[in-house]
Amino acid sequence: MFDKILIANRGEIACRIIATCRCLGIATVAVYSQADANARHVRLADEAICIGPAASRESYLRADKVIAAALATSAQAVHPGYGFLSENADFARACADAGLTFIGPPVSAIEAMGSKSAAKALMQAAGVPLVPGYHGDDQSPALLRSEAARIGYPVLIKASAGGGGKGMRVVERDADFEAALASCQREARASFGDDRVLVEKYLVRPRHIEVQVFGDTHGHVVHLYERDCSAQRRHQKVIEEAPAPHISAAFRSAIGTAAVDAARAAGYVGAGTVEFIVDADGAFYFMEMNTRLQVEHPVTELVTGQDLVEWQLRVADGQPLPLAQDAIPLQGHAIEVRLYAEQPDTGFLPSTGTLEHLHFPTALRHVRVDTGVERGDVIGPDYDPMIAKLIVWDETREAALLRMQQALAGTRIVGVGNNVAFLSRLIVHPEVRAGGYDTGLIERALSQLLGTDAPLPADALAVAALWTLQADAQRAATQASISTDDPHSPWAQSDGWRINGAAMRTLDLRDAAGGAHRVSVRHDGRGGAELDGTPAQVLHCEDAALRYRLGTRQGHATVIAAADGALHVFTAAGHAVLAPIDPLAHVAGQSDAHGGLSAPMPGRIIAVLAADGARVAAGAPLLVMEAMKMEYTVSAPADGTVTQMLCKVGDLVADKAPLVDFEAAA
Repeated sequence: MFDKILIANRGEIACRIIATCRCLGIATVAVYSQADANARHVRLADEAICIGPAASRESYLRADKVIAAALATSAQAVHPGYGFLSENADFARACADAGLTFIGPPVSAIEAMGSKSAAKALMQAAGVPLVPGYHGDDQSPALLRSEAARIGYPVLIKASAGGGGKGMRVVERDADFEAALASCQREARASFGDDRVLVEKYLVRPRHIEVQVFGDTHGHVVHLYERDCSAQRRHQKVIEEAPAPHISAAFRSAIGTAAVDAARAAGYVGAGTVEFIVDADGAFYFMEMNTRLQVEHPVTELVTGQDLVEWQLRVADGQPLPLAQDAIPLQGHAIEVRLYAEQPDTGFLPSTGTLEHLHFPTALRHVRVDTGVERGDVIGPDYDPMIAKLIVWDETREAALLRMQQALAGTRIVGVGNNVAFLSRLIVHPEVRAGGYDTGLIERALSQLLGTDAPLPADALAVAALWTLQADAQRAATQASISTDDPHSPWAQSDGWRINGAAMRTLDLRDAAGGAHRVSVRHDGRGGAELDGTPAQVLHCEDAALRYRLGTRQGHATVIAAADGALHVFTAAGHAVLAPIDPLAHVAGQSDAHGGLSAPMPGRIIAVLAADGARVAAGAPLLVMEAMKMEYTVSAPADGTVTQMLCKVGDLVADKAPLVDFEAAA
């Protein structure tokens, strides 16, 4: 076995690999960009080497720098993780040329599967069923458009070298094909350095089921069962579960056999995933093979009891697979969700900032957390905005769903926008509970899942009021102890006692949706209070955690005062953000004299689609920006005129930076 390996990645996957290496007694070397100098994977590794600036193309995508770091630290092998260079055949070849073991498949397998069109041809020869489509080398827009018409709309344009939902567009009609193709090619070129695409029939309401495969250098290939990854948004997986619900033993055997056939056809060694799309009639079709470990591999680990990273290391070391096909167990049910720094209520725009508070459920047999960040870390604009993966396991799917509800309820994130509330609604959606849902679920149910009109969680206002009263009392007591020689003097007390009656006050709070709330407070003079007529008291407070009494009920809550002054209140019923309203503060109206359009997040301008003075219709695309590896289009908010473009292609823009001077039509 290896003594030392270099991990050519960052974030949670680098931390995940380090964990297995520690168990096996293998030393680890991390590489990092200047933006990641204090990242968790750097702190966990035995050694770490900086390989360049924040931009991934100048650091994590620089094969020469990664290999130089491995040689400089006497690492024997390189684990690529997923993303970045993990499916780059030239990188795998360069590792071999440098005398390093690439912990992944052979170069020939990466090349065979790296081109989606070449992979389709290989699968067709191996008898693996394919979706009707065009996978040819002629990439002229006119031919691609004619092929789309031949296949029949709707069609899916997909980057030939792509993955992770990048470089993919669904096109419903011929008139939209050209613009979708150009956007897809731009994103593919930026993400993979290759703008070739294929065009396939877009199946309506399919399921997405993939199979984990493993091969070794001794000719053995097995599958470790399937995962259902049908809950997707913009072709990116949101929920993954294993095994897939509501499939027969015959289906499991057939799709597993097809996956093994696909791996054998590619001469596969190591960990890989064969992805299939499943039609409503139960027919399945090959989509692609990912020649790496997948983000969702933990659910497979939990239902099989196997460490897939350990399998990768042993296979790369020349050892045979640890288990034969008939010895691989399948026990219980596992579910994974991806926690992202994003803002679901504003189109899932990425969110950047400091993780002021980060708390996950305690990791036990039933709960696992894979993360690359800790409290105090910064989520920046340079990389994928994943915060963590939350994974649960139980004996049955129903029990696992309940475990996930509880795990999400115990997750508390402050400092960046996040999708915890969105996932909490998704995991209890009737179609998710029933199982067997299709890839269109999230889009169909989006208005329900966003919860923009949801009421405040129970007790949130009362808890915010109790926390405010206690914080005010503590500040007053501290000030009194400074300003008086007798801290026991009645003039130094702040318990609300009055000679001729109880102290009264009101607390005004604003919720995240802008709604105003008022809580009437009547102090009882004994450290308690009535909130809107209901007796209330803090029974215990330690750090941010409160145990409180409200009427005859007791409960637990966590209150985090964020840097912007807002209170993040976490109760058993959910999360609320409540900002104190200062009645003396001047509320300035937003200046919109020019109808200016600003950047929805930090990013880079990659296309300017309108000129100064152009008259445009509402919804017309004005420019395209790239952030966190995805494209976002800024469109005209109404019919009007582009007075002035305030940015150009290549500009790096900050959050809220002015982009377009726009004048709406009268």
